[in-house]
Amino acid sequence: MTQRRLALLLAGPTASGKSALALALARRFGGTVINADSMQLYRELRVLTARPTPEEEALAPHRLYGIRPAAEAASVAWWREAALAEMERAELPILCGGTGLYFLSLTDGLSAIPPVPAEARTEARALLATLGAPGLHARLDAETATQLRPGDSQRVTRAYEVLIGTGRGLAVWQREAPQTGPAPWRFAAIRLDPPRDVLREAIAARFDAMLAGGAMEEVQALLAQKLDAALPAMRAHGVPELAAVLRGEMAPEAARQRAILNTGQYTKRQATWFRHHELAAPSETHIIHARMTGRAQFQESELAEIFAFVEKRR
Repeated sequence: MTQRRLALLLAGPTASGKSALALALARRFGGTVINADSMQLYRELRVLTARPTPEEEALAPHRLYGIRPAAEAASVAWWREAALAEMERAELPILCGGTGLYFLSLTDGLSAIPPVPAEARTEARALLATLGAPGLHARLDAETATQLRPGDSQRVTRAYEVLIGTGRGLAVWQREAPQTGPAPWRFAAIRLDPPRDVLREAIAARFDAMLAGGAMEEVQALLAQKLDAALPAMRAHGVPELAAVLRGEMAPEAARQRAILNTGQYTKRQATWFRHHELAAPSETHIIHARMTGRAQFQESELAEIFAFVEKRR
């Protein structure tokens, strides 16, 4: 029986250095880096999502970065199909990101949730605007509500539109047998899990670099499109805070501090999620308790260990 092809899943919280490690792996093994971050899909958010630079993209193939307009929300099902197509073309697919559901759509498959009528989406967004995410969360079925944070406007809105559009809660649909099974690949996972204090410092330094690199101008251009506030791109880290500055509702330093705090809280949830969800068997998972900032800053012994992990599975 022919062995399935190998795909690497490179996961971890925001600012842990996944992109730098993915580039090092791609150059070492002739791999293709495939984006598995839900915000790095949007072309208008290069700075605020810390997408690989054009110079980095020139060093190894990068796919699914900046390929969708902010006006078009991307679904997990759409990403899965796009990722599978890119994986087929790659010598070694390296799926890099922090969106856990994207990885699970490959390793576990997707639940069969029927299409939601446009009227349900319209009602959900209208209620979000009037009630806010916590108010909308209070209208969810109990089982789904326990699985979602009241302040997570994107997921709460999605859950509400599924509830009123199908008559069943999202949690019920997710218990159903998958519509699509696991992708026909052999998965090995590399997970970055740096110490909290290291990550906090990196988040602050990265946000300051984003401000210096044009983050405010990026948000200004995004606001000029007058997009629906419920769209995922409008909720990307730093966008609400900098938008408040541009509207005169918040001082720049207060916005900076809030954006850094919110990002830090999000990375804590990301790290917890990855610790409780296996992306590959324990024997096929390599965990790194450090932040990758570039080959020059990563100890050669650590990099050699990572390379050996991959080489053994090829």
